[in-house]
Amino acid sequence: MPRSRFTAARLVAIGLAVVLLIAACGTSTVTPSARTKLTVGLGYIPSVQFAAFYRADQAGYYTAEGLDVTFQNDIDANLVPKVGAGNVDLGLSDGTSVIPAVSQGIPIRYVATIYAKFPSIVFAKATSGIATAADLKGRKIGIPAKSGSSWIMLQALLGSANLTVDDVTIVEYPDFGQAAAVSQGAVDAATGFDNNEPVQLETSGQKVTVLRVDQVTPLPGPGIVAATTTISAKKAAVAGFVRATLKAMNEIAATPAIGVDAAVKAVPDLAKNRDLQLAILTATIADWRRSSDSAGAPISGAIDQPGWQASLAFMTKLGLVPKPVTVGDLVDPSFTSGS
Repeated sequence: MPRSRFTAARLVAIGLAVVLLIAACGTSTVTPSARTKLTVGLGYIPSVQFAAFYRADQAGYYTAEGLDVTFQNDIDANLVPKVGAGNVDLGLSDGTSVIPAVSQGIPIRYVATIYAKFPSIVFAKATSGIATAADLKGRKIGIPAKSGSSWIMLQALLGSANLTVDDVTIVEYPDFGQAAAVSQGAVDAATGFDNNEPVQLETSGQKVTVLRVDQVTPLPGPGIVAATTTISAKKAAVAGFVRATLKAMNEIAATPAIGVDAAVKAVPDLAKNRDLQLAILTATIADWRRSSDSAGAPISGAIDQPGWQASLAFMTKLGLVPKPVTVGDLVDPSFTSGS
């Protein structure tokens, strides 16, 4: 009898352990070996502007989608070909890069909007006398290079005042030193990003005027791009990445400090000036929503296809579309709602 009681108790314990093990397996995340690996290219320099990606990674949102994500940083001109060749699974790029790339045969698609507003702008000191695009006539304008999104934006902005680049003096700053040039008076205005140079100048006590291109030509802002082969081979993973990133974006939009914390954890040097990082992130969050959206509107990642059509027409007019393409060749709206 003692032996029988011992055996029965042992069986009950083993059974309970099995039940607990099954229950644990049912609630666990995907094992590391079963996760889909994704290499994701962000901008040139790690920054608080990428807080949503850092937050989604650190909070386990990518892991919950069955993903193993690795970030890389590179300039847009290098990133797009890498995505097209499959060397990088996903990247962050805007319409001014996607449209000519696809036109040249690089097989990529824009799958989700991150910046609903185009962040590339022209900025000047408030004391410069520059208040509209027409005021740029005869002025010195700093720009990193006569290419890319800033160059296209500048042509659109000047065109809105019946001006061309021949009506201004272009000064190139390949080291991205145009903000210092504006501050020091070496140029009258410069191209930049609304969540970068103007914010830094304002926090240093210099009032700034910002000229935007949004109402002239709705150029598509940076969003997630993928190769057509990646979309075919890893469609569920791409969808999971988009969902997890949007979850983090909405969370940060509600509580920006969460984003600053994530950025500081990813890039410890950012902790040296948290107030500046919060100001940059606040400006970034404003770009995640369209101008017509309410302050608390959900961030959906939806693709503005009419806006893409307008941008395609404008860039074709500038001679930047070597071979004809359609919006359907450029975007894949299946990963977001409302596209």
